Amino acid sequence: MSSKTPALSAEFLQALSFAADKHRHQRRKDIAQTPYINHPIAVAHLLLNEANVKDEAVLIAALLHDTVEDTETTFAEIERTFGDTVCSLVNEVTDDKTLPKAARKQAQIDHAKTLSDRARLIKLADKTANLRDIVSATPVGWSAERIDDYLEWGKSVIDQMRGTHSRLETLFDRAYDQGKAMVKGLS
Repeated sequence: MSSKTPALSAEFLQALSFAADKHRHQRRKDIAQTPYINHPIAVAHLLLNEANVKDEAVLIAALLHDTVEDTETTFAEIERTFGDTVCSLVNEVTDDKTLPKAARKQAQIDHAKTLSDRARLIKLADKTANLRDIVSATPVGWSAERIDDYLEWGKSVIDQMRGTHSRLETLFDRAYDQGKAMVKGLS
């Protein structure tokens, strides 16, 4: 471990183990069916190693950000295990799965500007990681049009949070530009 990389706390490792267990049966939609846990790890990695975010609650919430939305995990379980601060951050970035998909996507755009600064960091890293995954491991069956629609929707969410963290925004913009170049090549 390099001297500039902080040691990982027991709570961070507990969150990693918790998320890995909760997502253990899930796969990404790429041809390799990548284990889903790779996504929350990528979000936390991006925050820590590319954006220099050291806030442990943000990093832990990044690992847990899809557990309530995509598994049987409850907010009560997150709060009991990781405390109110982490639970609040996970709650802020969790979609309401009772809404139809189109309404959830619009709600993300509308809700982005109301997120706390800490939740915005997670959302920025999440969208960046998703765009990177679309470029490097496109979901099976996604057409150029569907990829482009996702890119534009992701940009609409991020545009509501501009001014939050310039480095994360630059990383998102790079991923967006790579996605647009890929779409152009597919068209």
